Amino acid sequence: MKKPLLLILTIVISLLAGCSTMNSNTDKSINNAPVLENLTYDHSMELKYANNFSVDYYVGGYALISLSNESRFLVVPEDMKVPEGLGDDISVLQQPISNIYLVASATMSHFVALDALEAIRLSGTDADNWYIEKAAEAMKAGNILYAGKYSAPDYELILNEKCNLTIQSEMINHSPEIIEKLEELGLTVLIDESSYESHPLGRMEWIKLYSVLVDKEVVAEKLFNEQAVVIDKLSHSKNTGKTVAFFYVTSNGSISARNTNDYVAKMINMAGGNYIFDNLGMDTVRSTTTMPMEDFYATAKNADYIIYNSSITGTMESIDQLLELNELFADFKAVQDGNVWCTNQNLYQETNELGSMVGEINTIITTRDTTLTELKHFYKVQ
Repeated sequence: MKKPLLLILTIVISLLAGCSTMNSNTDKSINNAPVLENLTYDHSMELKYANNFSVDYYVGGYALISLSNESRFLVVPEDMKVPEGLGDDISVLQQPISNIYLVASATMSHFVALDALEAIRLSGTDADNWYIEKAAEAMKAGNILYAGKYSAPDYELILNEKCNLTIQSEMINHSPEIIEKLEELGLTVLIDESSYESHPLGRMEWIKLYSVLVDKEVVAEKLFNEQAVVIDKLSHSKNTGKTVAFFYVTSNGSISARNTNDYVAKMINMAGGNYIFDNLGMDTVRSTTTMPMEDFYATAKNADYIIYNSSITGTMESIDQLLELNELFADFKAVQDGNVWCTNQNLYQETNELGSMVGEINTIITTRDTTLTELKHFYKVQ
């Protein structure tokens, strides 16, 4: 009786193991990369910090980009054919990729850094609102045309310029009808999700994704490593113990401060400082929390440094201008000690320089030099 029972158990286990193997191979290869019909897996891109995309390479130079929103894009080399049997969920991008309609402004700096600005033909930001010099110059020269923001694209211009790829920010998710219309016109919609990365270098690592489109992966790896080195050096330094608040004053007098888990707060901590809020907005995915001035005052009054965020309301020209927004700022330790700083308006557009930004924050909180002029992304408010 024991032998037949043992035989039955062996058969059942074998069948279960076989089923398990078949199921895993249906969707993933042995290297955990998607199995694509008529393509042979080669290797995957190494990512150190980014969690919201992956790139898998297949023999012949094919590259499959997968995003956390479950969209997938197969980049096909210029001299290769589109493979048969691709799933309907995979959008094909045949190189050379050009005439891009770029709406996600945070990605422009990546194309500039990769020396691939010629791939972009249309912009969702007009020339006056670009703080990346080469982008502004390209628009003024007519090499890049303004085609409307994400919620109001110029469909006629998009058609005339024969665009087949648009890179959008996650804001486009608020206008699904726009996505549908763009796709009806034949455009592939790639939604940049770098803002969902929890680590600052995770945001910057998206330069590797865009390098795949323009065939410049080696350049991207070099650029990324240069920024990572800055943060790596700072990681071996002692914390300064200095506290920092990062905020701006809204049109109704409230304060918009970065949440504790936001990448800006993490940049401050990486720079050797301590973000002033220990537990702000921990129950939300939003990057900021808006609060009454009184609530901000209670925590930030004793911050060693305050950094004013110029991205929404414009730059802060003087301490007097800050006091005009609210006279309570006069009681702040940072104001009394002369440690008030402001971001330049290029801060959020130059995401390829996040390592340098962390280095600049470290300079701010470790030097008493009030004549600092070499900083690119911050300046002292006098």
